[in-house]
Amino acid sequence: MVNIPVESIDTLKTAVRGKFIAPADSDYDEARKVWNAAIDRRPALIVRCAGTADVIAALAFARDNAMLISIRGGAHNIAGSAVSDDALMIDLSAMKSVRVDPQAKRAYVEPGALLSDFDHEAQAFGLATPLGINSTTGVAGLTLGGGFGWISRKFGVTVDNLVAAEIITADGQWHRVSVESEPELFWALRGGGGNFGVVTLFEFRLHEVGPQVYGGLVVYPLEQADQVLPKYRDFVASSPDEMTVWAVMRLAPPLPFLPEDVHGKPIIALACCFIGPVEDGAKAIEPVRSFGTPYGEHLGPMPFATWQKAFDPLLTPGARNYWKSHNFASLPDETFDVLTKAVLAVPSPHCEVFIGAMGGQTNRVPVDATAYANRDSIYTINIHGRWTDPADDEKCTQWTREMFAALTPYATGSVYVNFLTGDEGDRVKAAYGPNFERLAEVKRRYDPNNVFRSNQNIPPA
Repeated sequence: MVNIPVESIDTLKTAVRGKFIAPADSDYDEARKVWNAAIDRRPALIVRCAGTADVIAALAFARDNAMLISIRGGAHNIAGSAVSDDALMIDLSAMKSVRVDPQAKRAYVEPGALLSDFDHEAQAFGLATPLGINSTTGVAGLTLGGGFGWISRKFGVTVDNLVAAEIITADGQWHRVSVESEPELFWALRGGGGNFGVVTLFEFRLHEVGPQVYGGLVVYPLEQADQVLPKYRDFVASSPDEMTVWAVMRLAPPLPFLPEDVHGKPIIALACCFIGPVEDGAKAIEPVRSFGTPYGEHLGPMPFATWQKAFDPLLTPGARNYWKSHNFASLPDETFDVLTKAVLAVPSPHCEVFIGAMGGQTNRVPVDATAYANRDSIYTINIHGRWTDPADDEKCTQWTREMFAALTPYATGSVYVNFLTGDEGDRVKAAYGPNFERLAEVKRRYDPNNVFRSNQNIPPA
């Protein structure tokens, strides 16, 4: 347990404008919670920052008292890096401002903002940037790990659209970084995780998307996997950048458009999002409806912000989660066999596996243009172990690991860093591939003592 002088704590309290939370406070347990309920850690202190000055004060306090630091944005990270035992949690969740300049097509976003906050402001002007698939995800953590979502095939990964950032480094200094200003640090921020400091502002490039798009779900029985999945693979390969279709394999949730007797049965749900002209959407998605004989479908025009929330009910906070993930340059038939057998043996009705179709613009950027290095990934498969009862920890974790092992021979060997769990530190080098050594050099320059290490860590060179 960290022993901090009372006078030091009193000094910190007066130095911050935000909220100071200690273990004895009534809101401590709520403040230390993260999205993944399998993570149960107890920080020594929590500073809920109101602005950049609070971040600087909190960093100085941690430095003076030799404390470990964790950084909380949206607290959605699967590894639970937002919270560490006996650490000072720098909680950015109150810094939620999103300001949009529709003429310049820029968004200025604080690190506590969630995807829903971003979409709410940007979609007022029919603008968007590539983000994730769950509206409760934090913009900061998603971005720092690379970021991708429904419009990435058209506009690239999130960091391809990051124009500039403001960051406080380990020495307490403020930096505004961009291609023109401290370009090496800016390069490292675009995918290098939280290894280099506390980002207090992101500036994003925006694109015209929505406010209406065409999309929805087509749900097939898992027993039709032999015909549906190869046709899905062929469709993705020939699709324009405006079309994204992800496959989700799981037991059917009680979706209102599915017959009641389908609920709980193994399914393949094809999630479609077309961001071309809405009037062309039905024709563009029509082939997806004929891969087999579907259980049901729900397709049509809808607000893009609504589609961004479509999977929220399946990804609510408070469940226990353990993930494993691979990147793929192709999906041979053998991968479909592995997935089908695993879904037939799910240990919890909340477990699922999704095939995220990348490609398009995400593959046209040179591997060394950003720290995010997975430019050869056409598909990302995330095995999502999810359950509610702690008694199921072992069987759900084992199911996830066994499917991961069975898929390994067909994968590229790389991995999306945001999908790494807390026990996968040995895969950090694989996440960055040829960019790892360059990242370690940037780390040595800006964080030589590895102050920011409660993350998927890149040690200083």
